[in-house]
Amino acid sequence: MPQGQPSVVPDDGLTTRQRRNRPLVIVHTGIGKGKSTAAFGLALRAWNQGWPIGVFQFVKSAKWKVGEENALKVLGASGEGGSVNWNKMGEGWSWIQRAPAEGEQSNEEKAREGWEQVKRDLAAETYQLYVLDEFAYPLHWGWIDTDEVIETLRARPGNQHVIITGRNAPEALLAYADLVTDMSKVKHPMDAGQKGQRGIEW
Repeated sequence: MPQGQPSVVPDDGLTTRQRRNRPLVIVHTGIGKGKSTAAFGLALRAWNQGWPIGVFQFVKSAKWKVGEENALKVLGASGEGGSVNWNKMGEGWSWIQRAPAEGEQSNEEKAREGWEQVKRDLAAETYQLYVLDEFAYPLHWGWIDTDEVIETLRARPGNQHVIITGRNAPEALLAYADLVTDMSKVKHPMDAGQKGQRGIEW
């Protein structure tokens, strides 16, 4: 398998191995399809390496179907690779036990609560790979402070990789991240009036 050669070798005092194994912050943004799909593809690689994986879906509704969820949960429970813990904002997060209806949290409050859990997990080094799916939205809307997120990521201990997906990722986050992919759209079936379909969109 070909090995990529860096165009620049920084004078940071690290050995080649230390630099190669440095934990990354990855951002998938842009208006094109495939941001979350690419993140879950990386999660498959992480599972194969035996890494514990934490998925946090910062979306409004538990009805939002993600086809990769079932596949990764089955793989995580198989005992052959890494563990997979999947958390959905739309379901009120898995660690919160409360009655719904009256006193229901706003989406902004739920997003903040999810971020607080991510911070606790980072401090405890709970996972080796974090997928913060659609997390760019609460940052873009100002629900969660981007500077705080960057400082938390900068201070995270150990060897923890973090992937953030979603449109309109803040410029400060893009500047801080190690790997940024902007998904641009050239064509999409929806442009011709075709709705999303099973196996492609979910």
